Amino acid sequence: MEKEVAQKRVKELHELLNRYNYEYHVLDKPTVPDMEYDRLMQELIKLEEEFPELKTGDSPTQRVGGHVLESFHKVEHRTPMLSLGNAFNEQDLRDFDRRARQAVGENVSYVCELKIDGLAVSLRYEQGVFVQGATRGDGTIGEDITVNLKTIRSIPLRLKDAVDIEVRGEVYMPRKSFEKLNEARLVSEEEPFANPRNAAAGSLRQLDPKIAASRNLDIFVYSIADTGQTGVVSHSEGLNLLERLGFKTNPERRTCATIEEVLDYVNSWVVKRPNLSYDIDGIVIKVDSLDQQEELGFTAKSPRWAIAYKFPAEEVITKLLDIELSVGRTGVITPTAILEPVRVAGTTVQRASLHNEDLIREKDIKIGDSVVVKKAGDIIPEVVNVLAENRTGDEIEFQMPTHCPECESELVRLDGEVALRCLNPKCPAQIREGLIHFVSRNAMNIEGLGEKVISQLFQEKLISDVADIYTLTKEQLINLERMGEKSADNLLSAIEASKSNSLEKLLFGLGIRHVGAKAAKTLSQHFETMEKLQVATREELTAINEIGEKMADAIVTYFEMPEVQELLNELRLYGINMEYKGPKLVAVEDSDSYFAGKTIVLTGKLEQLSRNEAKAEIEALGGKVTGSVSKSTDLLIAGEAAGSKLAKAQELQIEVWDEERLVQELRK
Repeated sequence: MEKEVAQKRVKELHELLNRYNYEYHVLDKPTVPDMEYDRLMQELIKLEEEFPELKTGDSPTQRVGGHVLESFHKVEHRTPMLSLGNAFNEQDLRDFDRRARQAVGENVSYVCELKIDGLAVSLRYEQGVFVQGATRGDGTIGEDITVNLKTIRSIPLRLKDAVDIEVRGEVYMPRKSFEKLNEARLVSEEEPFANPRNAAAGSLRQLDPKIAASRNLDIFVYSIADTGQTGVVSHSEGLNLLERLGFKTNPERRTCATIEEVLDYVNSWVVKRPNLSYDIDGIVIKVDSLDQQEELGFTAKSPRWAIAYKFPAEEVITKLLDIELSVGRTGVITPTAILEPVRVAGTTVQRASLHNEDLIREKDIKIGDSVVVKKAGDIIPEVVNVLAENRTGDEIEFQMPTHCPECESELVRLDGEVALRCLNPKCPAQIREGLIHFVSRNAMNIEGLGEKVISQLFQEKLISDVADIYTLTKEQLINLERMGEKSADNLLSAIEASKSNSLEKLLFGLGIRHVGAKAAKTLSQHFETMEKLQVATREELTAINEIGEKMADAIVTYFEMPEVQELLNELRLYGINMEYKGPKLVAVEDSDSYFAGKTIVLTGKLEQLSRNEAKAEIEALGGKVTGSVSKSTDLLIAGEAAGSKLAKAQELQIEVWDEERLVQELRK
């Protein structure tokens, strides 16, 4: 066959297969038998084998899975993937409605959607072609899983219009697919997945895309990441646009004019939930108007214009067989209920945290009791209460120990705390938990060095503190269970890469009491080097916004310890970076920047910078970036398709700049 003829036929096959795929997997209305679809697919495969130059990234053949990956690359989301605030009852929803109406007026309508219990992903298209898909990750940084997402047949590889767009959706595994998968895993003597959500997440994180292709995953797309250039003015319009472009959206959504209609919708799905072919764990309620969304803005973690109603937790009865104790990295002793296995919200539960001794006394929990168990937020198992009427007299009163179950040190209860603590810094359990924390994603982020590997290394006495991680050799690693040469090489590469992390990652990883990821970033920006932070006084620390007296005391006490100073010296010798690598902060009084001391709002779509980049640079120059326009706002940066914030700024006679002016000022 001539190349020109083949090229024409390949284009025809693309169009036919994309149409048949859309009809089958999105519309659920197939127009040709499977045999015809398979015949056309085989024809396309043969043509691409004969003319490899005709194989494109959006070819329907890419859905079967390609070569095995070595690892997933990190992806920074252009628009952050924020989590939603939760509502657990009618009053929470009414409070959400009241806050919205107080902020934007009485004329508010909502879009209600089923909250799919799956894995959130972001899909990016250029000129209508699918170019990148990523996991949510921490909301700012995710993992590139494009090749696995291409295997999901309801994700279009080419849109009906040649547009540039980024959309968000939820990948899920239908219940029937989940049941078939677990049946197959049991036959092959593999551990079954706990629930469809875990199965979907596990499938998308396979390095072999053929495995993802075999799992029959599906998706509902639920939003456009940046509506700036789409011309839509409401969320419901955006969903309609997504449908027109060829995306699969959830048909069960409803636009509600009042909170009463929202409540009717929510209550109806509490009853209808079991009849669906996929799992949901709640209802998402969003303000429909995009202008009103922009006016409502965001908190640090979630949008003020949306909320997730969580269904009431399923409660079951089981027997409490025993109470075990664990020691956390800060020495806190936590009692855990060992339960007779029971199914709760789709998974088998055998353990539930009892938090502390006071809770055990308050609920009068005894070993041998019949107890009511639920999953808080459908995730974390907890003991709700005891069925005292079922007692036989054989139940055993639980007594908290006086000494640490790991190292036998005497336990203490600090003033103002309910928890018992082991204060021995050499307690093996605390060291092990501290090591697990040090390598975790928000700390040093050493991929491949998870809890099981850390436990093995610690048990084999190959590591006893975090510095020892940087002395590990390939010979030591390949002797571990399930650790081959390639895995050992990858792990050593990840350990080496972690040495160049910015200071805040190391600081959070050290596990200083009261110092979370955000405080670690604040401290790193302010002091810039570990050396300066080590000698900081309580007065210098409390002078920093967000650093209180308790945290300051904990930081000073930590760095005064000789063993800490010795550890940091070791880490320096091994080449671990001790400097902050992000945008430098400039004190307002020392800054000659226009932004110093000013309150700034960003709105609309920025082309040259992402919102996060613009915010970081402004704050580094002494400015404060907020989410809403008010009389205290000094400057509004208006990108493309700026909405109600621009109108409000003009009404309040606040200075307005375009992005070009912003970039010029930042680059001075």
